[in-house]
Amino acid sequence: MVFGWFREDKKPAAKTAALAHTSTELSDETHEEVKRLCAEGDQQASSKQFAAALVLYWQAFDLLPEPKTDWSAGTWILAAIGDANFLAGDFEAGRDNLSSAMHYPDAIGNPFLHLRLGQCQFELGALERAADELSRAYMGAGAEIFSKDDPKYFDFLKTRLQRPASGQW
Repeated sequence: MVFGWFREDKKPAAKTAALAHTSTELSDETHEEVKRLCAEGDQQASSKQFAAALVLYWQAFDLLPEPKTDWSAGTWILAAIGDANFLAGDFEAGRDNLSSAMHYPDAIGNPFLHLRLGQCQFELGALERAADELSRAYMGAGAEIFSKDDPKYFDFLKTRLQRPASGQW
């Protein structure tokens, strides 16, 4: 689901060995358990079983050593949590979890995180914040990032941006 926006090769991060701390790595045992829980969470989310997915993602998150904000895996896990919140219609939790993710490695500037955070802000009526986050998603990934979601988000963003000189969004 969400992990493709964190990796160049578009492979889900839950299936990679890239869950590393900025200076050390998770133990092999912890790393494998985080991957397993995230993969199970992804399966649940793919089946629209968001409550079950959230339980698994939070279990994975709880395995990260303190300070959790030092771990790249925390970014990916909170992104999955925020995505599940959004898809389940819990926009407040989505906003809160995605905002928290912004304090983790490689979060700021990640188009997917900005997209989902902007969508949550939009749904909560925080239109200025929504425009800011959706603009960041657009600047990072172009119009393509909006293609799998309701067109209302990109339509809204277009009301806030100046049309490109090419005339193409």
